[in-house]
Amino acid sequence: MPREVPKYHAVVLQPRQYKYAVIVCALNEGERLIRQLTKMKANTAGLFDVIIADGPSTDGSTEPNRLKELGVHAVIVLEERGGLSSSLRASFAYVLEAGYSGAVIMDGHDKDDTEALHRFGKLLDDGLDFIQGSRFVPGGQAVNTPPRRTVLIRWIHAPYISVLCGKRFTDTTNGFRGFSRRFLEDEKVALFRKCFDQYELPYYLAWAACRYGFNVQEMPVTRAYPAAGPTPTKIIGFRGHWKMLKPLLMLLFRLY
Repeated sequence: MPREVPKYHAVVLQPRQYKYAVIVCALNEGERLIRQLTKMKANTAGLFDVIIADGPSTDGSTEPNRLKELGVHAVIVLEERGGLSSSLRASFAYVLEAGYSGAVIMDGHDKDDTEALHRFGKLLDDGLDFIQGSRFVPGGQAVNTPPRRTVLIRWIHAPYISVLCGKRFTDTTNGFRGFSRRFLEDEKVALFRKCFDQYELPYYLAWAACRYGFNVQEMPVTRAYPAAGPTPTKIIGFRGHWKMLKPLLMLLFRLY
């Protein structure tokens, strides 16, 4: 199957150095992204090149000179309309073309403990193909998670995905995940398709990893929400929630 990769350009800020890439998904994250990248400088050295999957942002947070100072390797910018999954398809295409052995993806809103990156790297070295970060397994921490979100994840979303996958997952909305190169380029998985545009791809990849017999494991991580103020999220209103619900129905009826 030919790869369907959205039009994008890569702003390369410094040469590739490491075996793996960490893709940070960002869209107008402001100072949250800058704080996260500052922490990541100490946690990616020797293992990960940092790639920003930019929305594209319009708030100045992904200005190239600023990102270069923070150790970012490249910025992937879409040249056509698309959502999270389009940004991921473009970023994964860049990762494979550049010769990386695997990639970790994470959100750019400074809710994840970046110290977990070295544990992701170790599991990729050990031969894992799909690693799902979870705040709800032993060793993980859920800090200030809104109660309604906890109920939605633990009692609805995670059980639903677990049934579809035939494997128990506990934190299926967590965007902190790792993938081997073997998994990303597998022709059965076929992730480079236009139907993956909004929130479809992360859920589909969990299903595909289990369905096609890859090495899958959850790993404890910490996800901390702000103690006060608005919750950093892109899921707003009926339309935002429908974009998350639709992929679950598509998976149920095997429409991918």
